[in-house]
Amino acid sequence: MGTLRVELKKVVDDSYDIEIGYKLSDKLIEDIKNGLAGNVHRFAVITDSIVEKLYGKDILDKLIAAGFDADIFVFEEGEKSKTRQTKAMIEDAMLEKGYRRDCCIIAVGGGVVTDLAGFIAGTYGRGVPFINYATTLLAAADASVGGKTAIDTPLATNLIGLFNQPNKVYIDIATWETLPQREVISGLAETIKHACIADREFFDYLNDNIDAILAMDKIACEHIAEINCKVKYEVVMKDERESGLREVLNLGHTVGRAIETVSDYKLLHGEAVSIGLVAEVLLANKLSYVSDEEKDAVIKLLDKAGLPTTIPDYIDKEALVKKLYTDKKVRDGKLRFVLQKGIGDVVEFESGVFAKPISEEEAREIVMSI
Repeated sequence: MGTLRVELKKVVDDSYDIEIGYKLSDKLIEDIKNGLAGNVHRFAVITDSIVEKLYGKDILDKLIAAGFDADIFVFEEGEKSKTRQTKAMIEDAMLEKGYRRDCCIIAVGGGVVTDLAGFIAGTYGRGVPFINYATTLLAAADASVGGKTAIDTPLATNLIGLFNQPNKVYIDIATWETLPQREVISGLAETIKHACIADREFFDYLNDNIDAILAMDKIACEHIAEINCKVKYEVVMKDERESGLREVLNLGHTVGRAIETVSDYKLLHGEAVSIGLVAEVLLANKLSYVSDEEKDAVIKLLDKAGLPTTIPDYIDKEALVKKLYTDKKVRDGKLRFVLQKGIGDVVEFESGVFAKPISEEEAREIVMSI
């Protein structure tokens, strides 16, 4: 008997552009005509039941008018739809329409859409190209950039998925104007998170310009879109597959994701992350990584943005503590938290390690105090 070694070393360039602007659907069609998806002529537009009417159908119509073969695949809006069942439903619908490997997926919507569509693109036909057209502040700040795609299960969020980079990302700021105010505010949580982990100057800018952002001031919105992408790019470029540094993007998410699930998604993602950021900064303060003044500044900015900073009464805090163990940063059954260092930096506990083991007792103490 012998051994045959299969040499499959690869050098892959997954670079892509992020275009920030206003009313970018015509630019999307122009880019596709100019080869953004290669020689592909068949496009699956994936969106949710709200975005379909606002932007999805318009992009579908423009694709067809430009001579492309296209269909739209719609699922019920909301985090509860980010499931295996929804993924299978869309895949089956694409198969019934005759979609094969010679297609491209266009995700039009917020974070649920881009997460789900990107995951489908990574597995459909063993991988087809996809494009993200982000229509929410939350997606612009987080989900549409970085290549992390996933679905949720009753046992955990975002643990079933893959890293899959898009061909291009469009951040259409004009779409923010149709968002309910609550959704805009929710998106600010990830924006504030980026300031906390990487940019004190940006933190101060947000503090001074929250009202302008909420009023959809063009200059302010463009600025936060650009800084959000810059912060995330700097992290993802160094650690695409979350082997170390990229964990810093999970600041506030250990408690945030757990509370989002335990609330049965009554809380929007950003609202849950905001409470998670409060838990994190209280813990960082207790461990002397953040001063009392800095702790108060973070909580005041979240409050100023209109985000929740306390756990709602209807949430069982003991259930929340137990749910923390579904966090993807858990190692060997131990909770691990990313912690900020002051404002604008994170703690590196040892070389390449950005999350600290925290006992259940310590985590419970923080949760009970919020």
